[in-house]
Amino acid sequence: MTPVTGEFARCSLCPRACGARRAEGQLGYCRTGTGFAVGSICLHRGEEPVLGGERGLCNVFFTRCNLQCIYCQNHQISRNRGPTVEHELTLAQAAACIGRALDAGARHVGFVSPSHCIPQMRALIAALGGRQPRPVFVMNTNAYDRADTLAALEAEVDVYLPDLKYMDADLAAQLSDAPDYPAVAAEALREMYRQKGSRLAVDADGQATSGLIIRHLVLPGHVENSLACLRWIADHLSADVHLSLMAQYRPTPAAAGHPHLGRCLRPDEYEAVLRELEALGFWRGWTQALESRESYHPDFAQSHPFEW
Repeated sequence: MTPVTGEFARCSLCPRACGARRAEGQLGYCRTGTGFAVGSICLHRGEEPVLGGERGLCNVFFTRCNLQCIYCQNHQISRNRGPTVEHELTLAQAAACIGRALDAGARHVGFVSPSHCIPQMRALIAALGGRQPRPVFVMNTNAYDRADTLAALEAEVDVYLPDLKYMDADLAAQLSDAPDYPAVAAEALREMYRQKGSRLAVDADGQATSGLIIRHLVLPGHVENSLACLRWIADHLSADVHLSLMAQYRPTPAAAGHPHLGRCLRPDEYEAVLRELEALGFWRGWTQALESRESYHPDFAQSHPFEW
């Protein structure tokens, strides 16, 4: 089912602007069509306690991706080549799955890796926006997004949950096939910050209703990149933004033999990043224990990827 055919004519939804005629069946960089291809729609208790809490949030995991990070924990659904765990749904079926999670008590709907599926995300927001109470819509993105695309989402997305992966172009090229990632992500984050600022609005239960939370995953062997990411946020946005500094990295099969990424994060590496976090004056957000890598290890071949 095609939500908005015109947007797929010559695809420029994401910064790659590969020009694929997706409405005619041509597949571009992300190898994604015009339908609702998902790895899972499930209740999930994520990393940030303000998103879902004990009830969990309903995450829609789109398949494939406009980045190809060799260490991606969702590699079963995010790779653009080879076998992928994928379910083709209609708009009605996807909305019904989300609706059941909302009926069970979830208040947030998270769209995970939606950068190449913006029309599908918008169609689902439109289908669900009339519910009472209105769900809180969360865009959980890698930040490899066009700023003008994000500007068009201002009235629809309540909470932006972007990664800031790299401030090192060579590293972005090596690990994610995107040498322009630092420049692109910087513009994307500036636009998200323009819309939401540093304030994270919460309801009476302490659950986020509007705002910006920036995630950063510390990679083993690349502490300097993490320091550069924190410094960029402090210098170009604000040390008042909410950060989610993650230590949950664990090697995937694709990264098993990598000289740096073939191991887990060391305590001294994470502690160096935590010291810089404090030195820069960040005071809002969350950090993780190194043991968290055992808690966020999905298997999308199972009926529930996080509870198998």
